[in-house]
Amino acid sequence: MESFRTLIRGWFGKVLLVLFLAPFAVVGIEGYFSGGQKEDVAKTVNGQDISKKDLEAQTKAYKDQLLQSVNGDESLLNQSFIQNAVLDNLVARALLIQQADKLGISLSDAQIEQMIAQQPSLQENGQFSQALYANYLRSQGMTSQSLIANLRQDHALKMLMSTFTDYALVSKTDIQQIANLQSEQRELFLSSVKLDDYKANVKVSNQEIADYYNKHQNKFKQVASVDVDYVVLSPATLIQPNAAATDAELKQAYDQFVEKQNQDAKREVKHIMITTDSRSPEQAATLANEVYAKIQAGTSFAQAAAQYSEDPDSKTKGGALAAYAPGVFGADFDKAVSSTPNGQVSKPVKTQFGYHLIEVHTASANVPSFEAKKAELTTEVLKNKSANYFSDTVNSLNEQVVSSDTLDVVSEAVKTVQVQSANGVTLATTNAVLADPAVKSKLFSEDVKNGNTTASSSIQTANGDTVWIKVRKYHAAGALPLAQATPRVKALLIEQKAFDAAHAKLNAMIADFKKLPAQQVTTKYQYNFVHAGIFTRSQGLKREIERAAFSQPAPKAGMWSVTTAKLPNELVVVAVSNVKHTAIDQMNPAEVQQLTQMYQKFRGEQLLDDYSRYLKNHAKIK
Repeated sequence: MESFRTLIRGWFGKVLLVLFLAPFAVVGIEGYFSGGQKEDVAKTVNGQDISKKDLEAQTKAYKDQLLQSVNGDESLLNQSFIQNAVLDNLVARALLIQQADKLGISLSDAQIEQMIAQQPSLQENGQFSQALYANYLRSQGMTSQSLIANLRQDHALKMLMSTFTDYALVSKTDIQQIANLQSEQRELFLSSVKLDDYKANVKVSNQEIADYYNKHQNKFKQVASVDVDYVVLSPATLIQPNAAATDAELKQAYDQFVEKQNQDAKREVKHIMITTDSRSPEQAATLANEVYAKIQAGTSFAQAAAQYSEDPDSKTKGGALAAYAPGVFGADFDKAVSSTPNGQVSKPVKTQFGYHLIEVHTASANVPSFEAKKAELTTEVLKNKSANYFSDTVNSLNEQVVSSDTLDVVSEAVKTVQVQSANGVTLATTNAVLADPAVKSKLFSEDVKNGNTTASSSIQTANGDTVWIKVRKYHAAGALPLAQATPRVKALLIEQKAFDAAHAKLNAMIADFKKLPAQQVTTKYQYNFVHAGIFTRSQGLKREIERAAFSQPAPKAGMWSVTTAKLPNELVVVAVSNVKHTAIDQMNPAEVQQLTQMYQKFRGEQLLDDYSRYLKNHAKIK
């Protein structure tokens, strides 16, 4: 199995992985749920709208995935390409869902309900919890019927896609070819020719330089860059003098701590819910006030809940909510929970679900004494004072920087920092300060591109530092002028002429390798060929040598297949003396099975992509 693991880690495995992940990468169930209101339309597919809201949500999800691979630097992303790719996938998803509906691909309500019941997040003590399910539906603003409809759509899409991805036909010849690409072994002999001696005799004229430049200007482009001055202020370098925590500050901090402890104390929330499902809002309000009056007159909350509440889960439990969480019933409900005195009942509270009477029981908080918390509170107060001092200093310096248009005011006020300079800074810079996404956003802003060279306002970096920048010059992306490109063009021409001269001396030998045994040729020309070893693809060879070696046909017995590879200041003669393949009949059956499944998935994704393109070509898309 180790050889198969090597295959998966190699170039072909990487290609397959990319192809597996690329199609419909942003398809997901979270995009299906909407509040039912008409959204601004991004596309219409056969009369079905794709809302801008869905497009924005899916684009954000895709961007978040990509940002993980670029350390959160949004400036490195091609925003328009991402949005177009997401929109294209949403169109493909809509067409596939429509096609699944036409073909009758579906799950029954019973099957979907069983799937919902098996979700761990909806289970309590190993059993499906109606209370957790009800809370989930409330938090999503959905009914059970709308959730089932969306799940049916999601699984219909997956079932249609799986008919391509899981059942594509793959032949034995396909598997053998794929196995050969990665497991093929080639025995190599290499001979190196240094180009220094040839370069000494090379002459390049100004006309040759100009001709080459005019023909290959796209090779001499420069990316956008800036020359910039900047200054960094860190909290660690700015210490407030004579900072101390006063008794009043410690007492205030302790009071806030106690208040928070009491707010965070465990609360049992009970409610009686009277809905507007079968009555008008006025009737619901009247009934809620009547129930409130009965409770005030002596009816227990549990009795009133059992008789009047229309929450089927809590009414049999004295009105107790099994898993109360802020936001489930809305802000007004949460406000009533926070403000209702312990053990008392609120007046009727209106929410989107109707009217609620709320009873809250809060356990007493176990609060440490002031003396027990004093040391911790002192540290916290000093930390806050230091943060406030830093913030106040930054605000003061920021006004001075902006008004004076100079960074020197920062270094003059804080002697431990200095204004620094950097030239030719690009989006790919590795400078610890200038590589921060917030800083790069300012460096390459539209204002800077349009010639604005004034000092920036303060920029907060990811590590908590504050930076001010002043761009001295912006260099737009584009072709380098001939004068600046001349040294590079000259070096390229010298390199190429030296390579051609060296290669010309080898032509006779390479021609003989095509018709004579290798030993006879190496004896005749006396080139020093070194046995490099036996290699498979992606096994440490330089890219140019690997490409040359694996592009040659298998040689006949006793002969070599020979070509050349161009490296910096070096020409390498690459000779293939033997090629060995492993027949799949000799491979471990488990390896063959896994390779078959992988290639089947690869072929299935190709077929699915072709099918989606076919549907797009025959759809009405606006």
